[in-house]
Amino acid sequence: MTRDERFMSLAAAEAEKALAEGEIPVGAVVVKGDEVMGVGHNRRENDRNPLGHAELAAITEASKKLGDWRLDGCEMFVTLEPCAMCSGAIASCRIRRVVFGAFDSAAGYCISREDLHRFAGARGIEVLGGVRQSECEKLLADFFGKKRS
Repeated sequence: MTRDERFMSLAAAEAEKALAEGEIPVGAVVVKGDEVMGVGHNRRENDRNPLGHAELAAITEASKKLGDWRLDGCEMFVTLEPCAMCSGAIASCRIRRVVFGAFDSAAGYCISREDLHRFAGARGIEVLGGVRQSECEKLLADFFGKKRS
């Protein structure tokens, strides 16, 4: 298992927590070097908060742990391509690399609908999509399949 796959599996474990809570199964992990700085999963429905995205929770936890809003040198691993709001937050806190699992053709603002560099002026942020893609897509498909049945 590669390093990216290992951290994506931690993000998937967070997504499983969201699923168990009845949330859209998205999980995120912020890493610096090989140490986890923050984790999060979707909590929009349970918290009744439109800002309850996995990425924002992981960023918040990492910022507290590091004692700084600047997450220089950090990477984010997230099961679903970040939306516009989360991509803006990622650029704002200076995360250097984003690795995601499933592409989001409807709302993804790293590659699918918009290029993160052009959208957020985030030059220098490395973006890699499709890591453990089928696993991440299955979590989402299972959730939405149950919702529709």
